[in-house]
This record gives sequence, structure tokens and C-alpha cells, in this order.
Amino acid sequence: MTRVVLLHGIAQQHKGPHTLLADWYPALADGVTLAGAVLEQRDATMAFYGDLFRSAGHRGLGEPELDASDVEDGLERDLLLAWWEAAARAESRVPGPDAAARGRTPYLVQRALDALSHSAFFAGLSDRLLISDARQVRRYFTEPDLRDAIQERFLAALTERTEVVVAHSLGSVVAYEALCARPELPDLTLVTLGSPLAVRGLVLDRLVPAPRDGRARWPAPVKRWTNIADRGDAVALAKELAPVFGDRVTDLLVHNGAKAHDVRPYLTARETGQSIAAALRTSAAD
Repeated sequence: MTRVVLLHGIAQQHKGPHTLLADWYPALADGVTLAGAVLEQRDATMAFYGDLFRSAGHRGLGEPELDASDVEDGLERDLLLAWWEAAARAESRVPGPDAAARGRTPYLVQRALDALSHSAFFAGLSDRLLISDARQVRRYFTEPDLRDAIQERFLAALTERTEVVVAHSLGSVVAYEALCARPELPDLTLVTLGSPLAVRGLVLDRLVPAPRDGRARWPAPVKRWTNIADRGDAVALAKELAPVFGDRVTDLLVHNGAKAHDVRPYLTARETGQSIAAALRTSAAD
């Protein structure tokens, strides 16, 4: 019965597909309702992969502790610094990095973590959780077996009746790569929320298939693509995808309030609802 497949981002390892669908569905339904359409919960499914990041049991309580000294040079470090710089630009209370004060890991990373603790965007996230979030992104791009397993979870959720894929954050990367790899899939509409796909150096240059001359391949099964970003979203550092993925992408800006990257205000936005409702109506008319 799946008409809409939802695909989450990082930091969902302690949830499950039913828990996450129950969390997303009210906001999803609200957005679609604002657009004058109806989407029943039975017509939506969550492509869940968070458990693939869940730590194995150990003698301590909770997740293993992480601090600045555990951050790996390369993508983990660069992501934290990019989030810091974006938060500093968006929020006056977040002290920004100073070129003269830049140093080696872990000192620079600790400065980034301390600064992010003042951010409304990252409110409530401990150093351990911030590092864990960056680590999940790094693992996706550097562990081929994990990358394949995550994409297989998404592809397994698609059916012949799937009309729309709604992908948030890292989920947009998963959806893009998997759809590029399966050109024979039936046509569908892709809606990306808070996507980091066009972030050069961190994400874009690590995509498979790799961009050529600054342009990325169009995923063949996608007949329509709407990308929605909040101007203050520190994860979606590049707000527009069209310059890289082609002018068939419709880029829209929304305002989500303090939690700019949270999926729920993205889902309740009229722009998101309209994108999903239009795809469902078009399919019904065919």
C-alpha cells in the first residue's frame, strides 16, 4: 500500500521504523492537509536504517563516552567545523572561529564543541552526541558495506505503488545514490528536506556516482524533484541543489524556527505538503 516512502537522517539509532513513522506522520499529514489533500498513515512507510549505527552492548551504561580527542581528522573534524561556522553566522550568541586561533585537533574541535553548546540549533546536544552525529556521516561515506546496507534498506521499502520519496538530511544522500544506481525503477517524485547533497568538500565530492565538471548526475527514476531548506539550517549548508543537480530541481526556502533542521517543521510546511500532494494528485489522474 506504500505510496510515500520516508527516509530519515542521522541520530535515529535508538528508534525503529514504527516509532519513527508515528513521530513523523502527524507532521506529514498536516503539511499535506494544508495543501488540500489527504494522506492516510497506511499509505506511508519508514525506510529505517538507524539500527545499523547502534552500538553493541558493553560494560558501561549508555553510549560510549566521546570527547574532542576521539574526533578523527578528515570528515568528522571538517563537519564539526562547518557546523560551527554556519551556527556562528546564523546566531550572534555563538562565538565564531578565528583564523588566527585555528590549531590542531583536539584543541580546535573542543572550541567548536564549546561554541556549538551556545547554539539554539544544536540545543541539548552533548559533545558526545555531536561527535556521534558527525561520525555517522563519516561512516556512511567510508564503510562500503554499511553504505550498501543502508541503501538496501531504502530500496526494500519501495514498491510498485510508491509515488513519492521524502528524504531528510543524510537520507537525501542515501536516496540519491540508491536511485542513481537503479535506473530501472518506476517514476517517482523526490522531496528532499534539509539536504547536504550540494555541500562541496564534505558531501558532494564523495557521492557515487561522482559529479563531473561540477555537475551531478540526475537520478533516472525521478520525474520531479523538490528541495526544501531553511535558511538557518546548518546541515543544509548549500541551500540550492539546482546549480549542481540541474534546473529540473525546484529549490524552495522555508522558515522552521529555532530548530531549523528538525524534520517536523519541514513536514508541516505548506511547501512540503504541496510538493507531496501534487505528486499524489498527478498519479491519481494518470
